[in-house]
Amino acid sequence: MIFSNVFITSVLAATAAALPHRARDSSSGSGSVQFVNNMGSDVYLWTTSADPGSMKTLSNGGGTYSEQWQTNPNGGGISIKLATTQSDTSDVLQFEYTVDSDTLYWDLSSINLENSSAFVESGFSVTPSDSSCNSATCAPGDSNCADSYQHPDDVNTNSCSTGATYVVTLG
Repeated sequence: MIFSNVFITSVLAATAAALPHRARDSSSGSGSVQFVNNMGSDVYLWTTSADPGSMKTLSNGGGTYSEQWQTNPNGGGISIKLATTQSDTSDVLQFEYTVDSDTLYWDLSSINLENSSAFVESGFSVTPSDSSCNSATCAPGDSNCADSYQHPDDVNTNSCSTGATYVVTLG
């Protein structure tokens, strides 16, 4: 009886090992990005990669949204765009990132953000859960924040572990 149980277990293990396996996606790790809306108005966000994603609403006064890291099928990065209206998606704050193995390269971009934007008026920040990583803070009213891309040739890209949780706080 013991011999037949060991034999059957061995056959099942060998069969399972011979089956095709899906490669582990680095975006399925424990890391993620979370958005917290402390502003007095709703915020609309959507994640873009090869195609724009569906718009989600982040409620005012503490609403949250989070998602796991994703990879772009065309090899580029991911941009999570934030707007204060559903209709004008040209005035946006962006949290941009690229997953490269166990490293996350990320930045904030204000390139498409008007100086009079509610994001500028309220301020915004990114704080990783890993204290060895850089954070970014743009104080209320700072329309030329050094921690956020203002021009395409700025150098504001940060890197840290994909295992960290990054909290983007608005307001």
